[in-house]
Amino acid sequence: MLAVFNKSAAKGPEALKSPQPESVCALKDGLLADHFGSVHSGSVTVKLGSAGFMAYSLDRQNPLLPRLFAVVDDIFCLFQGHIDNVALLKQQYGLNKTANEVIIVIESYRTLRDRGPYPADQVVRDIQGKFAFILYDSSAKTTFLASDADGSVPFFWGTDYEGHLVLSDDVEIVKKGCGKSFAPFPKGCFFTSSGGLRSFEHPLNELKPVPRVDSSGQVCGATFKVDAETKKEATGMPRVGSAANWSTDY
Repeated sequence: MLAVFNKSAAKGPEALKSPQPESVCALKDGLLADHFGSVHSGSVTVKLGSAGFMAYSLDRQNPLLPRLFAVVDDIFCLFQGHIDNVALLKQQYGLNKTANEVIIVIESYRTLRDRGPYPADQVVRDIQGKFAFILYDSSAKTTFLASDADGSVPFFWGTDYEGHLVLSDDVEIVKKGCGKSFAPFPKGCFFTSSGGLRSFEHPLNELKPVPRVDSSGQVCGATFKVDAETKKEATGMPRVGSAANWSTDY
Protein backbone atom coordinates (compact mmCIF):
# COMPACT_ATOMS: atom_id res chain seq x y z
CA MET A 1 0.00 0.00 0.00
CA LEU A 2 1.05 3.57 -0.61
CA ALA A 3 -0.21 7.04 0.24
CA VAL A 4 1.33 10.42 -0.54
CA PHE A 5 -0.22 13.48 1.09
CA ASN A 6 0.45 17.07 0.14
CA LYS A 7 2.06 18.89 3.06
CA SER A 8 -1.06 21.05 3.28
CA ALA A 9 -3.06 17.91 4.14
CA ALA A 10 -0.52 16.14 6.38
CA LYS A 11 2.83 17.52 7.45
CA GLY A 12 5.23 14.95 8.88
CA PRO A 13 7.55 15.62 11.84
CA GLU A 14 10.57 17.81 11.07
CA ALA A 15 12.79 15.13 12.61
CA LEU A 16 12.08 12.84 9.64
CA LYS A 17 14.02 15.14 7.32
CA SER A 18 17.61 14.15 6.56
CA PRO A 19 20.29 16.88 6.89
CA GLN A 20 21.08 16.24 3.20
CA PRO A 21 17.63 15.76 1.60
CA GLU A 22 17.54 14.46 -1.96
CA SER A 23 15.78 16.53 -4.63
CA VAL A 24 12.84 14.19 -5.22
CA CYS A 25 9.18 15.23 -5.27
CA ALA A 26 6.86 12.26 -4.74
CA LEU A 27 3.82 14.09 -6.15
CA LYS A 28 5.40 15.65 -9.24
CA ASP A 29 4.13 14.21 -12.55
CA GLY A 30 2.83 11.08 -10.81
CA LEU A 31 6.41 9.95 -10.18
CA LEU A 32 5.83 7.68 -7.19
CA ALA A 33 2.41 6.44 -8.31
CA ASP A 34 3.89 5.32 -11.64
CA HIS A 35 6.82 3.65 -9.88
CA PHE A 36 4.47 1.83 -7.51
CA GLY A 37 2.46 0.58 -10.48
CA SER A 38 5.58 -0.68 -12.24
CA VAL A 39 6.70 -2.62 -9.16
CA HIS A 40 3.32 -3.99 -8.03
CA SER A 41 1.19 -5.59 -10.71
CA GLY A 42 -2.53 -4.88 -10.78
CA SER A 43 -2.16 -1.77 -8.65
CA VAL A 44 -5.04 0.69 -8.26
CA THR A 45 -4.42 4.41 -7.72
CA VAL A 46 -7.06 6.60 -6.07
CA LYS A 47 -6.59 10.34 -6.53
CA LEU A 48 -7.50 12.59 -3.61
CA GLY A 49 -7.52 15.87 -5.52
CA SER A 50 -4.93 18.36 -4.33
CA ALA A 51 -4.43 16.34 -1.11
CA GLY A 52 -2.49 13.57 -2.88
CA PHE A 53 -3.29 9.94 -3.68
CA MET A 54 -3.54 6.39 -2.37
CA ALA A 55 -2.48 3.22 -4.17
CA TYR A 56 -2.75 -0.46 -3.38
CA SER A 57 -2.22 -3.88 -4.91
CA LEU A 58 -2.99 -7.46 -3.94
CA ASP A 59 0.36 -8.45 -5.42
CA ARG A 60 2.87 -10.13 -3.10
CA GLN A 61 0.81 -9.69 0.04
CA ASN A 62 1.10 -11.82 3.15
CA PRO A 63 -2.11 -13.95 3.32
CA LEU A 64 -2.06 -13.57 7.11
CA LEU A 65 -1.92 -9.75 6.80
CA PRO A 66 -4.21 -8.97 3.86
CA ARG A 67 -4.65 -5.48 2.38
CA LEU A 68 -8.09 -3.91 2.26
CA PHE A 69 -9.41 -0.65 0.81
CA ALA A 70 -12.77 1.07 1.23
CA VAL A 71 -14.47 4.43 0.75
CA VAL A 72 -17.44 5.44 2.91
CA ASP A 73 -18.94 8.95 2.80
CA ASP A 74 -15.74 10.56 1.42
CA ILE A 75 -13.56 8.71 3.96
CA PHE A 76 -10.82 6.73 2.21
CA CYS A 77 -8.99 3.99 4.09
CA LEU A 78 -6.18 1.53 3.38
CA PHE A 79 -5.85 -1.25 5.94
CA GLN A 80 -3.35 -4.06 6.21
CA GLY A 81 -3.45 -6.82 8.79
CA HIS A 82 -6.01 -8.57 10.94
CA ILE A 83 -8.18 -7.49 13.89
CA ASP A 84 -8.72 -10.15 16.54
CA ASN A 85 -11.71 -8.59 18.32
CA VAL A 86 -13.82 -7.91 15.23
CA ALA A 87 -17.10 -9.12 16.79
CA LEU A 88 -16.69 -6.88 19.84
CA LEU A 89 -15.89 -3.78 17.76
CA LYS A 90 -18.84 -4.42 15.42
CA GLN A 91 -21.11 -4.44 18.46
CA GLN A 92 -19.41 -1.35 19.94
CA TYR A 93 -19.89 0.68 16.75
CA GLY A 94 -23.26 -0.77 15.77
CA LEU A 95 -22.01 -2.40 12.56
CA ASN A 96 -23.62 -5.31 10.73
CA LYS A 97 -22.17 -8.79 10.47
CA THR A 98 -20.67 -8.22 7.01
CA ALA A 99 -18.43 -5.33 8.14
CA ASN A 100 -14.72 -6.11 7.80
CA GLU A 101 -11.60 -4.57 9.34
CA VAL A 102 -11.36 -1.54 7.07
CA ILE A 103 -15.02 -0.64 7.69
CA ILE A 104 -14.41 -0.91 11.45
CA VAL A 105 -11.51 1.55 11.19
CA ILE A 106 -13.61 4.00 9.16
CA GLU A 107 -16.47 3.81 11.66
CA SER A 108 -14.12 4.24 14.63
CA TYR A 109 -12.68 7.36 12.99
CA ARG A 110 -16.14 8.70 12.21
CA THR A 111 -17.11 8.25 15.88
CA LEU A 112 -14.11 10.38 16.83
CA ARG A 113 -14.85 12.99 14.20
CA ASP A 114 -18.45 13.32 15.31
CA ARG A 115 -17.51 13.72 18.98
CA GLY A 116 -18.06 10.19 20.19
CA PRO A 117 -17.43 9.35 23.84
CA TYR A 118 -13.94 7.88 23.32
CA PRO A 119 -10.56 9.69 23.12
CA ALA A 120 -8.44 8.91 20.07
CA ASP A 121 -5.84 6.91 22.00
CA GLN A 122 -8.54 4.62 23.40
CA VAL A 123 -10.10 4.10 19.97
CA VAL A 124 -6.82 2.81 18.56
CA ARG A 125 -5.92 0.90 21.72
CA ASP A 126 -9.27 -0.93 21.52
CA ILE A 127 -8.27 -2.38 18.13
CA GLN A 128 -6.55 -5.64 19.04
CA GLY A 129 -4.49 -7.48 16.43
CA LYS A 130 -1.80 -6.95 13.84
CA PHE A 131 -2.45 -3.87 11.71
CA ALA A 132 -1.42 -0.64 10.08
CA PHE A 133 -3.84 1.77 8.43
CA ILE A 134 -3.94 5.02 6.47
CA LEU A 135 -7.16 7.04 6.48
CA TYR A 136 -8.04 10.30 4.74
CA ASP A 137 -11.28 12.22 5.27
CA SER A 138 -11.77 14.41 2.20
CA SER A 139 -14.66 16.35 3.75
CA ALA A 140 -12.71 17.33 6.89
CA LYS A 141 -9.33 17.38 5.05
CA THR A 142 -7.74 15.26 7.78
CA THR A 143 -5.54 12.16 7.96
CA PHE A 144 -5.46 9.42 10.59
CA LEU A 145 -2.69 6.79 10.65
CA ALA A 146 -1.73 4.07 13.11
CA SER A 147 0.37 0.98 13.70
CA ASP A 148 -0.25 -1.75 16.29
CA ALA A 149 1.67 -1.94 19.55
CA ASP A 150 4.09 -4.59 18.25
CA GLY A 151 4.68 -3.08 14.79
CA SER A 152 3.54 -6.38 13.28
CA VAL A 153 2.89 -4.95 9.82
CA PRO A 154 5.83 -3.38 7.91
CA PHE A 155 4.97 0.33 7.79
CA PHE A 156 7.27 3.22 6.83
CA TRP A 157 6.93 6.97 6.49
CA GLY A 158 9.05 9.81 5.21
CA THR A 159 9.03 13.28 3.71
CA ASP A 160 10.07 14.18 0.19
CA TYR A 161 12.09 17.24 -0.90
CA GLU A 162 9.03 19.50 -0.77
CA GLY A 163 7.80 18.24 2.59
CA HIS A 164 5.01 15.95 1.35
CA LEU A 165 4.30 12.90 3.51
CA VAL A 166 4.90 9.41 2.05
CA LEU A 167 3.60 6.19 3.68
CA SER A 168 3.94 2.58 2.57
CA ASP A 169 4.46 -1.00 3.70
CA ASP A 170 7.25 -1.17 1.08
CA VAL A 171 10.45 0.47 2.35
CA GLU A 172 11.95 0.69 -1.15
CA ILE A 173 8.97 2.73 -2.34
CA VAL A 174 9.45 5.19 0.53
CA LYS A 175 13.18 5.44 -0.20
CA LYS A 176 12.35 6.18 -3.84
CA GLY A 177 10.21 9.14 -2.82
CA CYS A 178 12.11 10.38 0.22
CA GLY A 179 15.79 9.48 -0.17
CA LYS A 180 17.20 9.28 3.35
CA SER A 181 14.34 11.22 4.95
CA PHE A 182 12.38 8.19 6.14
CA ALA A 183 11.96 5.79 9.08
CA PRO A 184 9.75 2.94 10.26
CA PHE A 185 6.42 4.30 11.49
CA PRO A 186 6.64 4.07 15.30
CA LYS A 187 4.80 1.08 16.72
CA GLY A 188 2.06 1.71 19.23
CA CYS A 189 1.48 5.20 17.79
CA PHE A 190 -1.07 7.14 15.77
CA PHE A 191 -0.78 10.33 13.77
CA THR A 192 -3.35 12.98 12.85
CA SER A 193 -2.78 15.87 10.49
CA SER A 194 -3.66 18.38 13.20
CA GLY A 195 -2.41 16.72 16.38
CA GLY A 196 0.75 15.10 15.05
CA LEU A 197 2.27 11.89 16.39
CA ARG A 198 1.13 10.37 19.68
CA SER A 199 1.51 7.08 21.52
CA PHE A 200 -1.80 5.33 22.19
CA GLU A 201 -0.11 3.14 24.81
CA HIS A 202 1.30 6.16 26.67
CA PRO A 203 -1.00 9.03 25.63
CA LEU A 204 0.15 11.37 28.40
CA ASN A 205 3.82 11.21 27.42
CA GLU A 206 5.65 13.17 24.75
CA LEU A 207 7.48 11.34 21.96
CA LYS A 208 11.17 12.08 21.57
CA PRO A 209 12.86 11.81 18.13
CA VAL A 210 16.07 9.79 18.01
CA PRO A 211 18.18 10.26 14.82
CA ARG A 212 18.71 7.11 12.74
CA VAL A 213 22.16 6.43 11.28
CA ASP A 214 22.63 4.17 8.24
CA SER A 215 25.50 1.79 7.54
CA SER A 216 27.53 4.61 5.95
CA GLY A 217 27.21 6.76 9.07
CA GLN A 218 24.73 9.24 7.57
CA VAL A 219 21.65 10.44 9.44
CA CYS A 220 18.46 9.19 7.77
CA GLY A 221 15.24 10.20 9.44
CA ALA A 222 14.43 9.47 13.06
CA THR A 223 12.71 6.95 15.27
CA PHE A 224 10.40 8.15 18.03
CA LYS A 225 10.55 6.94 21.62
CA VAL A 226 8.23 7.60 24.53
CA ASP A 227 9.79 10.18 26.83
CA ALA A 228 8.96 8.94 30.34
CA GLU A 229 10.06 12.26 31.85
CA THR A 230 7.83 14.55 29.80
CA LYS A 231 4.07 14.65 30.21
CA LYS A 232 1.52 16.20 27.87
CA GLU A 233 -1.04 18.64 29.15
CA ALA A 234 -4.40 16.99 29.76
CA THR A 235 -6.84 18.47 27.24
CA GLY A 236 -9.86 16.17 27.42
CA MET A 237 -12.45 15.59 24.71
CA PRO A 238 -15.47 17.93 24.43
CA ARG A 239 -18.85 16.39 25.04
CA VAL A 240 -20.83 14.62 22.33
CA GLY A 241 -22.75 17.14 20.26
CA SER A 242 -20.04 19.78 20.17
CA ALA A 243 -20.16 21.69 16.91
CA ALA A 244 -16.38 21.65 16.63
CA ASN A 245 -14.57 18.95 14.71
CA TRP A 246 -12.23 16.86 16.88
CA SER A 247 -9.58 16.82 14.15
CA THR A 248 -9.08 20.58 14.16
CA ASP A 249 -7.81 20.84 17.70
CA TYR A 250 -6.77 17.39 18.89
